[in-house]
Amino acid sequence: MISIKNEQEIKYMREAGIIAYDLLMSLKNIIKPGITTKEIDEYCYKFIKKRKAKPAFLGYDGFPATACISLNDMVVHGIPDNTKLKDGDIVTVDTGAIVNGYYSDTAYTYIVGHVDKKTEEFVNNTRKALYKGLSVIKEGIKLNEVCKAIESVARENGYGVFEVLTGHGVGSDMHEDPFIPNYANHESEGIILKSGMTLAIEPMFSLGTKEVWLMPDEWGIVTRDGSLTAHFEHTILVTKDGYEILTGE
Repeated sequence: MISIKNEQEIKYMREAGIIAYDLLMSLKNIIKPGITTKEIDEYCYKFIKKRKAKPAFLGYDGFPATACISLNDMVVHGIPDNTKLKDGDIVTVDTGAIVNGYYSDTAYTYIVGHVDKKTEEFVNNTRKALYKGLSVIKEGIKLNEVCKAIESVARENGYGVFEVLTGHGVGSDMHEDPFIPNYANHESEGIILKSGMTLAIEPMFSLGTKEVWLMPDEWGIVTRDGSLTAHFEHTILVTKDGYEILTGE
């Protein structure tokens, strides 16, 4: 059952979304060689609390931090620690806020210092896939149209598309129905988008395999071949004629 949000619920989600978006944009001035992932997480915690919201990830299913901070070959759910970023890394920060019981969820992959052209294009194309997926959204379309649009960018560039990691609905819980794969699939063909649905759209690609390993901490998920990964995410509202990004522009 996919929930339809009312105006009050959307207002809370919009407030939570603005906080999370502002946080990710402010990190562009924070993330640089030498900073630790734990220091980034501490910054995220203070930022959200200063805006009088709750960190969405802290304690969620036992997760021990405000942000999932995933470095290079780690796709998602990286636990912040004393690892220092270095020139040439790419790092994804996935985080969110809660306002009056309603969640936002958003992610951004940052380039640390200087990378080669292939890596830069990979990060940019993953972000492009997010907006290509969003571009087809409006009331009445099949969810699979979004999935196909995202997948098309990966196929054009030969990127790996993870089948075990998907986008999702979001609202009074961080993970609601439906699952939103980043590839064409039968189940999404039967789901029709309606105005008032709130969804977390999040392409996750690799420069190599689509296969992953779960780390011993039972959180971090890495590519089996050690290839680089990128991940971008927005929480959006489906509208009659299109969509509204609740976590950004």
